[in-house]
Amino acid sequence: MVRLEKLANRVGILYIDNPPLNVLTLKMTQEIISLMSELEYDNDVRVLIITGEGEKAFCAGADINEFMEVRDQVVEKKLKEENKAMLSIERFSKPVIAALNGYALGGGCEISLACDIRIAAENAEIGLPEIKLGAFPGSGGIYRTPRMIGMSKALELMYSGDPITAEEAYRIGLVNYITKRGKSLELAKELAGKWAKRPKHSLTVIKRAVRSSLEISQEEAIQETLELSEKIFKTEDLQEGVRAFLEKREPKFQ
Repeated sequence: MVRLEKLANRVGILYIDNPPLNVLTLKMTQEIISLMSELEYDNDVRVLIITGEGEKAFCAGADINEFMEVRDQVVEKKLKEENKAMLSIERFSKPVIAALNGYALGGGCEISLACDIRIAAENAEIGLPEIKLGAFPGSGGIYRTPRMIGMSKALELMYSGDPITAEEAYRIGLVNYITKRGKSLELAKELAGKWAKRPKHSLTVIKRAVRSSLEISQEEAIQETLELSEKIFKTEDLQEGVRAFLEKREPKFQ
């Protein structure tokens, strides 16, 4: 199952909860899609953390048993739903942090790639092992991984199918932070709590502009920046930020 916890500081935590390895079923994929849609309009959540239940796994990939059951049209539906779930995370207008508490393999790795940043516990193992099953990373890993770590390193990761350690993932830029075992969620909460205090319009605009910059030309990016800046300069949060700076106090954003 997938469950949501809301903290008092406008931080939400989405738990992937399917012990022992938190594998991803079709039903859970659909639950993620539904939950992300609901959270888009939830003012009680400014920043979202995605993590796995327990300390063993973030998500060890898709439920292999379902691959034995599915055929043709059902396979297509499963893959479409998985890609839809990853896009719902990537296109979520608010910041998303992946707290990798253990194995992040296959679809689990692909979930983390759709997030804005990744925090890995030292015991985490991260990889795209689909090739060992005669498959390939079909839920976004193919195109998101090279964008983060470069084509050559991404190909090496996918050709081998072997997982890498949290330390190696940090070295190649796949994760942003490494923590002690059991502490990835703690750091994620700390960062999320800090970000949740930032003006919501700025958070949304930054994410939108950075994400879209990967898809458009420099000229288009400049034009989009100008348009977004015009909207931001009309917000009350910007006025409050300027007042607070001049008055040498902490701003109170909406």
